[in-house]
Amino acid sequence: MTLLSPAERHILERAAAAPMLRQVQTWATINSGSRNLDGLARMAGQLADAFSILPGALRLIDPAPVDTVLPDGRIQTITHGQHLHLSVRPDAPVRLLMTGHMDTVFAADHPFQQQQWLEPGVLNGPGVADMKGGIAVMLAALTAIEASEAASRIGYDVIINSDEEVGSASSAALLKEAAAGKIAAFTYEPALPDGTLAGARAGSGNFSIIVTGRSAHAGRNPDEGRNALLAAADLALRLKAASGAGFSCNPAKIDGGGPNNVVPDHAILRVNFRPRTPEDELAVRALIDREVAEVARSHDVSLHLHGGFGRPPKPMDEKAERLFGLVRQCGADLGLAIGWRDTGGVCDGNNIAACGVPVVDTMGVRGGSIHSDAEFLLTDSLPERAQLSVLTLWRIAQGQYLQSAQDKTEGMTA
Repeated sequence: MTLLSPAERHILERAAAAPMLRQVQTWATINSGSRNLDGLARMAGQLADAFSILPGALRLIDPAPVDTVLPDGRIQTITHGQHLHLSVRPDAPVRLLMTGHMDTVFAADHPFQQQQWLEPGVLNGPGVADMKGGIAVMLAALTAIEASEAASRIGYDVIINSDEEVGSASSAALLKEAAAGKIAAFTYEPALPDGTLAGARAGSGNFSIIVTGRSAHAGRNPDEGRNALLAAADLALRLKAASGAGFSCNPAKIDGGGPNNVVPDHAILRVNFRPRTPEDELAVRALIDREVAEVARSHDVSLHLHGGFGRPPKPMDEKAERLFGLVRQCGADLGLAIGWRDTGGVCDGNNIAACGVPVVDTMGVRGGSIHSDAEFLLTDSLPERAQLSVLTLWRIAQGQYLQSAQDKTEGMTA
């Protein structure tokens, strides 16, 4: 354990004193489901007001257009909410990326809309952990840094997007642009209840495969038909059978079919893949190409592939391990045992890591049961995680992270 300096103790006290619980409870009253554009607009306005206490240029950025495949096979553009972007001291010698998301998985008509105390210190509510609590932690840490002498040495971009829960397709380009030139990044997804962080993450790819066959009468001339539903089911079984150590496959839905007396000429297979490494992603792409061609041949149907890998795999490379090491040391100096483990879940950390920027993507609150009406926030983790963040930022500003990289390089060349 390293003895905390007076300056460190001061910023820790300031971060812990931020009105995080009040912010979380206010923000969680706003339904900001990924498809609730009105709610997202209200949430973006609230966040713009909250983050305006920080210096720099703050903008609400329109989303990039995103296409989806409707059940009838038509391609339609989906509208998303605006994304918040704050840029502070872009010319600073040390530059970081801080990210979060304002959307939740709870639609405007979802029954889970209210907050309640399950017991003292345990708040149940939509988005309290994932991730309105994390946004409050991020803001508390940045506000404390701005009040310190370290502020002049560190610059950062903040991205809070409106579509993370649906894959970040309309904000992916914004995240990539913001990651350029950054030495490290922090994303404020919730940690596990015991404080464990996510290490390596699998990637994720979502595909809609449109199958076009030929209709016919099911009793009079069925052999003249080409059953698109059957071909889609065959493809689903083939793809699932290939799941193994390198990736998992989840055929999630088949759209299509019609009256019992008609051979269906249209179907859409919706399928998700989770590759563990970039090499596994290439293997999945080859698998899809191979099985699509085989199903087209054996069923005499045509297939059209739509979609792709929106979340690249995120391995724990040397740069990531060094950044995790700094967070772990900061935790130890605060009396927190910080560990991490690999996960099949995905987030914006996948996209950031793919840009070559090391990222710790579970810097948010401790909580659990996310994506369900049992979601909860452990409120004592608000000051705890704000202090972990601000101490990490402080030490990066002091050059400790850069120094560890330099020491590693010198050790390799000695």
